[in-house]
Amino acid sequence: EVQLVESGGGLVLPGGSLRLSCAATGFTFDDYAMAWVRQAPGKGLEWVSAISWNGERTYYAESMRGRFTISRDNAKNTLYLQMKSLKSEDTAVYYCAKETSRGEYDYWGQGTQVTVSS
Repeated sequence: EVQLVESGGGLVLPGGSLRLSCAATGFTFDDYAMAWVRQAPGKGLEWVSAISWNGERTYYAESMRGRFTISRDNAKNTLYLQMKSLKSEDTAVYYCAKETSRGEYDYWGQGTQVTVSS
């Protein structure tokens, strides 16, 4: 059974940093690209970032570029999202997702809440 479990969310001041983790089980982690997607209160899903199976290629939404860093540790079957210079508009539930060979997302975690507020 595929499971994705996010952690690391919380309350942070504007300008602060957080590192999210996503522990993956039930599939061969290093066979697949992975992604982070978020959902702000009252809004739809927003794609944040993605990373290739070996970590060599990374992609970011324009508003996150330079502030967020996606990475993965295939030995630990874990995906990360390092976030810095956080803004109130980054407040959202952050989900990790497993990408299929067709570029779709077939499994999602339960999400971790990130709240940026003073």
